[in-house]
Amino acid sequence: MDKATIHLRKTLIIFLVILAGCSTNKLDREESEPEKETDLDLIMESGKLRVVVDYNSTNYFVYRGRPMGFKYDLLKYLAKDMGVELEISVSNNLQETFEGLWRNQYDLVAKNLTVTKTRNQYIDFTRPLEQTRQVLVQRKPEKWRQMSRRVVEKSLIRNQLDLAEKDIYVQKNTAYYRRLMNLSDEIGAEINIVEDSIYGVEQLVAMVAKGDIDFTVCDENVAKVNQTYYPNLDVKTPISFPQNIAWAVRKDSDAWKDYLNTWITDFKKTATYNITYRKYFENSRSSRMVQSDFHSINGGKLSPFDEMIKAESDNAKYDWRLVAALIYHESNFNPEAESWAGAYGLMQIMPESADLFRINDFEDPAANIKVGVRLLKWLDEKFVDEIPDSTERIKFILASYNVGLGHVKDAQRLAEKYDKDPTLWDENVDFYLLNKSTAKYYKDPVVKWGYCRGAEPYNYVNKVLNTYGHYLNIIKE
Repeated sequence: MDKATIHLRKTLIIFLVILAGCSTNKLDREESEPEKETDLDLIMESGKLRVVVDYNSTNYFVYRGRPMGFKYDLLKYLAKDMGVELEISVSNNLQETFEGLWRNQYDLVAKNLTVTKTRNQYIDFTRPLEQTRQVLVQRKPEKWRQMSRRVVEKSLIRNQLDLAEKDIYVQKNTAYYRRLMNLSDEIGAEINIVEDSIYGVEQLVAMVAKGDIDFTVCDENVAKVNQTYYPNLDVKTPISFPQNIAWAVRKDSDAWKDYLNTWITDFKKTATYNITYRKYFENSRSSRMVQSDFHSINGGKLSPFDEMIKAESDNAKYDWRLVAALIYHESNFNPEAESWAGAYGLMQIMPESADLFRINDFEDPAANIKVGVRLLKWLDEKFVDEIPDSTERIKFILASYNVGLGHVKDAQRLAEKYDKDPTLWDENVDFYLLNKSTAKYYKDPVVKWGYCRGAEPYNYVNKVLNTYGHYLNIIKE
């Protein structure tokens, strides 16, 4: 072998060694740099799905104290499928909604969002949940029932050209405003578009029905539902082509969007989806519900006892909606509710509790509420020195109201013994109360009140605070 060949072979070996080293170093770097967590990963790790919705009579509302709505029900099924807790926020302002999404305040926008090219530039849409079009909401003439169909039709706007110079009220920062701006260009005439920053879509629809304004615009599916509440409305004049309605996530949230797309596709094939849809859009009972004083869209009452609850809560300096949430879970606002243990009435008062405050006639709703609120205040005083934060303290108070002060104090002593914080509820005291049905804990020497079915007060705290959150979203203080 000549010297040139030997030199070439050595050079080739050195090159391969260097190349292998570079590849190894690159591989090492890749292995040492963990992949960035996706939005889906972060949601699963937090155990909480943060969703923003709009408040209306189909998507999200409260009826007789119970949170309800088509989108709300869908979101509950989604959260259950993911195994996470659902956290609902309300915003009827689209600009605020999108800013909250970008700031990572929300994981999902679950509104009737129209899919547009402009929006596609700064958010990602899921697969469409449905299709709709925007329609003009206008009022039929007075005494329309006594008129022929031809006369009624003649009084209504059917040609979009006739919208010139008309005042049309729409919710601020919505697709309705942009559609009317485009329509104004298309018809070559000015449409007087009034952006309203106070009222939501359905409030504007109600204002048309009542004669406060003459015109508004909304999605056809929402308009048809509202027409069952207000028969004097006409919603047959379209101002747009059919459009896809979808939910939205942050831009480039690919894993999260793929999960949602798969779930939406699969869930829409189920009987549960069809039943849920008919419940809100094809059920005559829905119109009766909205016309009730106990619907948050209409009267805004939670129960016939709201004024009593407000009065007693005000005396004790409690938010009346918190007390109402407790009553909803205690008795479903039934003043004659009675438990197997002898608890009675709206706040499920035991005779010994009434004796404590020297109130005899606790079967009377007003007296029952008085005893219940005084008991809450009494429990509050037992914790106020060691737990000054009222938001944290209310969890201890609710648990004590449900299962008794002694069992909660036991859970605090167990937390302290096992190096947890006895003044914090989540993942501290709540764990020991939840597990107080286990011999290891209820037989512990620091426990004074023995066995406890801890799952009941543990779930009770979560349920009451969850319902309270819905009331905060929807019911005015």
